[in-house]
Amino acid sequence: MTVTRSDLANAIRVLTMDAVQKANSGHPGMPMGMADIAEVLWNDFLVHNPANPHWPNRDRFILSNGHGSMLLYALLHLSGYDLSLDDLKQFRQWHSKTPGHPEYRETPGVETTTGPLGQGLANGVGMALAEQLLGRQFNHPDHELINHYTYVFLGDGCLMEGISHEACSLAGVWGLHKLICFYDDNNISIDGHVDDWFGDDTPARFEAYGWHVIRKVDGHDPEAIKQAIVEARSQTSKPTLICCKTVIGHGSPNKAGTHDVHGAALGADEVALTRKNLGWTGGDFEVPEAIYRGFDARAKGEIAEAAWKERFAKYQALYPEDAAEFQRRLAGKPSADFRATVDKLIADFRQEAPKIATRVASGKCIQALAPVVPEFIGGSADLTPSNNTRWKEALDIGKHRLMGNYIHYGVREFGMAAIMNGMALYGGLLPFGGTFLIFSDYARNAIRMAALMGLRTIFVMTHDSIGLGEDGPTHQPIEQLNSLRLIPNLHVWRPADAVETAVAWESSILQERTPSLLALSRQNLPALPHNDATVAGARRGGYVLKEAAGPEVGALLASGSEVELALAAQAKLADAGVHVRVVSMPCLEVFDAQDAAYRESVLPTSLTKRLAIEAGSTGLWYKYVGLQGAVLGIDRFGASAPAPILFEKYGFTVEHLVQRFQAL
Repeated sequence: MTVTRSDLANAIRVLTMDAVQKANSGHPGMPMGMADIAEVLWNDFLVHNPANPHWPNRDRFILSNGHGSMLLYALLHLSGYDLSLDDLKQFRQWHSKTPGHPEYRETPGVETTTGPLGQGLANGVGMALAEQLLGRQFNHPDHELINHYTYVFLGDGCLMEGISHEACSLAGVWGLHKLICFYDDNNISIDGHVDDWFGDDTPARFEAYGWHVIRKVDGHDPEAIKQAIVEARSQTSKPTLICCKTVIGHGSPNKAGTHDVHGAALGADEVALTRKNLGWTGGDFEVPEAIYRGFDARAKGEIAEAAWKERFAKYQALYPEDAAEFQRRLAGKPSADFRATVDKLIADFRQEAPKIATRVASGKCIQALAPVVPEFIGGSADLTPSNNTRWKEALDIGKHRLMGNYIHYGVREFGMAAIMNGMALYGGLLPFGGTFLIFSDYARNAIRMAALMGLRTIFVMTHDSIGLGEDGPTHQPIEQLNSLRLIPNLHVWRPADAVETAVAWESSILQERTPSLLALSRQNLPALPHNDATVAGARRGGYVLKEAAGPEVGALLASGSEVELALAAQAKLADAGVHVRVVSMPCLEVFDAQDAAYRESVLPTSLTKRLAIEAGSTGLWYKYVGLQGAVLGIDRFGASAPAPILFEKYGFTVEHLVQRFQAL
């Protein structure tokens, strides 16, 4: 059997129809519309090895319009990945390898979890940036380890999302010329024809960003698609947007070109009519062997990876230290000097006992750790002096300047977080980025995606409470801390002094599949009375900072700047003959992960009189104090005034705290 390019593309369409029909759920329209583009890209250009989805120098392929996941699953299956026909038949079912939207780690060959539109595109910008940065760090003349492309499929919805502006503007500034994006311009979204709500001149918009734009490519003409990709790959200073005019649901006689095919099964009758219209004679999930031969990428992939391994062996012989560092980075392991550096940092903080803001302490941590964590890629959303995220020796990444380790993201919190995720997905880099805690709301969905994917990203959030003062309620986080703590698999650290800040950084760097968020103070905080036991306790997320001076009747729990207040209240209560322990809780998630015996040692069930103190919303703290306990917090918005006045007005004083505990 001789197969044509149309036959190969139709295999994607038919597998998509069959899987969606069997599940009676899914989005067949985009895969059917982009099948011709995908076939050309995967068969003529994409460099990858289905036998090893993690080969470092593979091209990256991202389906930003992730609702069309069957396009990717069909490609992975047909080209030889560990994704069987039975897996396709389990599309959207419990614990299948083919979930409704592509999920990183769940399906071999899926580079990132997509579905929230626009974020895959931003992840692609991060991956393309990582490719350039690591290439410049490790490549030597005639001995390249990293040199490949990043390809992104995206649709109207991705471009309507504001994050597309944030990320694509930066991609143009940076000149990421090996980033090639395919815009599925089918003029349809869920609500119908987009003319009434999406009238952008998209090509002009991207040209204004500094992109190379290829207009009006027929997305169903393989030769036109191929020529466009060749043109895009010839660029040396700009990313490329290939604008492909397609028909959603291409091949369906009655639903093609309509929103009816966007997010629902075609129906058995329409599937049969579409098969006939495409000239496809096979039954459900039947793919001729000639189609498999046409897509099979295993031999090409093995040859490509073998050639790279041969280059790496030569590289390793010539540059053994660089090769070892490259392997360490990709494995995500700490450097040999990391432990000693952390220990010295903590010892110095204990000896100096500085009274400093934890944002300043964080800056000192970064400064000390950067030499032994060369994978650091720092940055800030236009708040570098406030976030204290830049260290003295950092090199700024800038306009067409892709050698460095610090990024000025501009006022783009969401774009920053999603680009960080892309770099973390790529591997070999440890991204951290800063903004104010209040603006975590802008970045929240990317923070959630980092947690969902299990990425090692670090979000540095300063100005963590009403303690920021005069900027007022628009800038004072109230509910943010506890709302972020509700995200599964996210460590939210709110350190109370420099030592706890160092512990937070240590933990964040050592995580393998958990992102971290550091909530840091603007105001100066005194050093806590640390010893070896309290440092060890801080590493466990919660610990007894100071025991009661006499027979215990209860406990004061606090995080961050309120730990100081708890210590002062403990002394005041002791003067009145009331003895309580002070428990510092820098990271609730880490504390909750400890064994029951340790948690009981910190918060014995016998101590029912408990008062938690935190300058934010109160809800989550009741899991630690119980219904018999109390929480001193803030369940309304802040105000504009100097920080000391605000703490007084909101009841964060020793006298009020003592009264609240005595009322128990």
